[in-house]
Amino acid sequence: MIYQEQFMQISKEWCGFTGGQADTLRKAVGKKKIDMMKKVKPQFIEGAVKIGGATEEIAETFWAQLLDFANYCFNKSHAACYALVAYWTAYLKAHYPDAFMAALMTSDMRWTDRLAIEIAECKRMGIKVLGPDINQSYGDFGIVGGENTIRFGLSGIKSMGKALVEECVIPERDKNGPFKSVCDFAKRVDSTKFNKKSWEAAIKTGAFDSFGHSRSDLLFNLESIQAYGAKTQKDANSGQMDLFGMMGDAGVIPEVEIKKSPTEFPEKEQLLWERDLMGLYLSAHPLDKYDTYFSEQTHPMELITPENNGKVIIIGGIITAVRPLLTKKGDKMAFVKIENKTTETEFIVFPSTFAESGSKLVVDNVVRVQGKINATDKDGNLTSEAKVMAEIVELVSDEVLENYEPTGTKLAAPAKAPERSYKRGGNASKTSAERVYRGGFHRRGDAPKTIDTARVLAHAPRDPRKERLYLLIENPDDAETLSAVRRLADINMGFTEVVLVIREGETKRPLRMPFKVEVSNELLNKYRELLGETCVKVV
Repeated sequence: MIYQEQFMQISKEWCGFTGGQADTLRKAVGKKKIDMMKKVKPQFIEGAVKIGGATEEIAETFWAQLLDFANYCFNKSHAACYALVAYWTAYLKAHYPDAFMAALMTSDMRWTDRLAIEIAECKRMGIKVLGPDINQSYGDFGIVGGENTIRFGLSGIKSMGKALVEECVIPERDKNGPFKSVCDFAKRVDSTKFNKKSWEAAIKTGAFDSFGHSRSDLLFNLESIQAYGAKTQKDANSGQMDLFGMMGDAGVIPEVEIKKSPTEFPEKEQLLWERDLMGLYLSAHPLDKYDTYFSEQTHPMELITPENNGKVIIIGGIITAVRPLLTKKGDKMAFVKIENKTTETEFIVFPSTFAESGSKLVVDNVVRVQGKINATDKDGNLTSEAKVMAEIVELVSDEVLENYEPTGTKLAAPAKAPERSYKRGGNASKTSAERVYRGGFHRRGDAPKTIDTARVLAHAPRDPRKERLYLLIENPDDAETLSAVRRLADINMGFTEVVLVIREGETKRPLRMPFKVEVSNELLNKYRELLGETCVKVV
């Protein structure tokens, strides 16, 4: 196999490249920068013919082989390390699947998009992933019941950080045995540290479900439970329990009677609690009952790729975020984030479609969206990122679902949108970018409409795809700060990459995030307030 250093030597001796030109070729091959290689090609071919004495055919053949190699080449020492790690992890997954998946999910505890994929993999492998339990869960994901069952880690719940769990809850449970009831928990765990937010988070995520009370009932009685815990701990600390201990049961403060809540929170709302506090649905999923409908009436979101640019696709799922915008003309449009049980994506709703369907674009609504895949930039060049430009948005209500009769068939693969002809006149001035975004989407019989595209928004003079937002994270164990970073990103979706720089002692480790944002002064100011003035930088 030929390596990068040998490429440099070949290019210098065979093609007459200078050291700088040879290094440019090395970088292009090593980083798989095909565009850079295409720029170097004419010089390479010309040098091979004039200096190396090769025929143009031989030089072209060598260059073609070089392009093929650039698609999979990798530094030998790096490749050896990765191969060894791959062997180790494959062995562990094959022979200790539950322990391996628990460790993997612990490492990705803060990245819920990864967790969703890994939980789906557990399901495929026959491993159950259960919600948090105050008597079975530890700070990290852990195996329970011997094998093939994993409990969600308590540290993965918002408002229940690693320090609280590992310094207050787990030591008390290990020392004095499992908690017998919520009142027993309130009595034994430091009430000054396990505050109301922690109580609500634990209840809403089901950590106390094993005690037999509904989450609604526990929330209804929470103040009484906390007061009971604070009172018993205060008396114990003041020595009153020793004084009244001689009185037997008569001196014991009675536990709180858990009263029935006058209203029961619906299942959908309880599932939203799980998503807000753990980042994903765990005990169930709001789309469970939509499985058949979506499998037959929508395409997989995995088909939204640059390879399918220009094709019409139908997707479905639950709306998780809506970011409305105003064009210069004052028309409304929106970027809408949608997810199904395994994947998430974003579709763009332009003004004409927003006018028809804007009322349906509400978080937690279940929708079916027909649109066109677009992976081109404003100049019509193909990029690596694909979006869906929505044309039709349908609300999938409970009534629609109840009246749906399964067909047993699936949708045909996405097809190329038909080319549209534009009449002379008002529509003749349509830009190529508008045609890319809107071609093939107008319903039959409709006249093409002149609409605004993203290029005419007030804040689009720069190309955000060439920028990166760097956020320095001083304390990677601060779950609340990390969650706040993600929440700000979710409500400011855009095209700028986000890189978290994690400080580990004297070193810093960059992590590129799977989400992107629209950089604005307002967003930057909020991140500076959260992280500090010097911890936010756009490059």
